Amino acid sequence: MTRYGMAIDLNRCFGCQACAAACKVANNLPKDLNYNVVYTKQDEGFDDFGMAVAKGSISNDCAGGTRENPVLWFLPVQCQHCENPSCVSVCPTGATYKREDGIVTVDDSRCIGCRSCIMACPYEGVRTMIESEPEYYLDVVVGEADAPKHVAGTVEKCTFCHNLIERGEVPACMQLCPGRARYWGDLDDPESEVSRAIEGREYVKLREDAGTNPNVFYLQ
Repeated sequence: MTRYGMAIDLNRCFGCQACAAACKVANNLPKDLNYNVVYTKQDEGFDDFGMAVAKGSISNDCAGGTRENPVLWFLPVQCQHCENPSCVSVCPTGATYKREDGIVTVDDSRCIGCRSCIMACPYEGVRTMIESEPEYYLDVVVGEADAPKHVAGTVEKCTFCHNLIERGEVPACMQLCPGRARYWGDLDDPESEVSRAIEGREYVKLREDAGTNPNVFYLQ
């Protein structure tokens, strides 16, 4: 059985935001809605990712640390498509569910906007409630013809671009990455791109203490 996952090489990511921009366009995301965010980090650890949104995160590309030992790196964050997603168990309508291929998604026709999934998710900011009728920067629809709908009163998040992978493509965030920092594929296939990328590498998963077992690996 397929179990999709992604690896992100933090040594190759230089914070260009191309992944976030590609995601925004491909999914025709409204104003103030992002599935994929790249945080600038001024500290050295993942401890207390904690969230709101990562201790040591800033909005510009200035280094932290000292003049002798500056610290600057980038942390791309989206839904972690967990093996044991806490958002699924708390959803009262079954709107948030895990597909057989491991992708965690939301059925907007069943979502009642109760925010239970947002409160249960240990990765603050990866789920967004659409409060009112979505507004867009452009007067025309952009992105993929089968991009997800954006419905007021529902919760949205990264879908791993399942509409793209179902026709043999890769998630939009990978397509324009100039550093080739992202790897995608079936984690249960040892010959897949993501499995080969992870093999023999040190990696970190966000908030492993939460017990969700994310399927996004951060290569170090």
